Amino acid sequence: MRPRILRTALAALTAGLAAAGCLTAAGPAAAQASSPGNPQRNACSRSVSLAGFSDVLDKATYDGTYVGNLSALAPDRHGSLAALADRSSLFRLDARTLQPRGVIPLADEEGAALDSEGLVVDRDGTYLVSSETEPSVRRYSRTGEILGRLPVPDDLRTAPGGRAQENGSFEGLTLLPGGRTLLASMEYPLDGDPADLVRFQTWQRTRDGGFRLGDRYAYRTDAGLGVSEVTALPDGRLLVLERGFTSGVGNTIRLHLADRPGRGTPLHKRLLADLAACPSLGATAGQPQPNPLLDNFEGMAVTGRSRDRTDVLIVSDDNQNDVQTTRFLRLRVRT
Repeated sequence: MRPRILRTALAALTAGLAAAGCLTAAGPAAAQASSPGNPQRNACSRSVSLAGFSDVLDKATYDGTYVGNLSALAPDRHGSLAALADRSSLFRLDARTLQPRGVIPLADEEGAALDSEGLVVDRDGTYLVSSETEPSVRRYSRTGEILGRLPVPDDLRTAPGGRAQENGSFEGLTLLPGGRTLLASMEYPLDGDPADLVRFQTWQRTRDGGFRLGDRYAYRTDAGLGVSEVTALPDGRLLVLERGFTSGVGNTIRLHLADRPGRGTPLHKRLLADLAACPSLGATAGQPQPNPLLDNFEGMAVTGRSRDRTDVLIVSDDNQNDVQTTRFLRLRVRT
């Protein structure tokens, strides 16, 4: 979805040193990729480096479907990535080239379009998809048929039925290691909550493979930002993408590391990087940005893991807008 427009100035940028890698990137980026002899060249912070970016899908179409409005990513089967568009399409992308391999339409029980925002590929290959319209979490087959729907607490429903803001509910969705706990992140606070407090709702897998309601957690955002995505690491801690937009200035995109959900409701966090501090690698922007690399980033997936780093892919939702870009960033994250 389009981020809420902020009316406060951007906070100071985080900068530092980090290990960096390389990836074929758009335009001049390949020439600026780091080398083993200079591992800190593409640092965004002490914890995050930029391996590259790609605009290969910007304003593209596939099989008559616009490939944009991308709001979520998840590793899929056979070397592919699932990419969810908030206009009710699910693409299968080649994990290396990012080119589409297939697309399936999604809809609600009445055949209406979803405002689909969060995505998990479950262990049986089916898709769990969150929509912030109601909000809801539905299970879909590999060909797009609805297989079921998870329960949602009444107070998390969109007002007036509940306390959630319109276009401010289930924005992120992730499955914790072991596959027994599903977690959805609200984008903005519930009515009556503090302005920096959002809720993370969990579900526990049942013996028949379904999910029942589980614990709820509190997460504190940076001032004026919302949660656009959450992704579980192999150790159960959470990568949390916070996002905001200031008209005439551009996007704020910050990557945080949060506690593994467990006992107790607060989830403490640590800033990994403000992505405005990343090298631009020759990227261009169609609207003002504090760094031309930035856009409306709201999809994120862990794509690889080594002894000392996690490979993370994030994607922007271009809102099918001429001044926005469908852009992928490859990040290398030390946690």
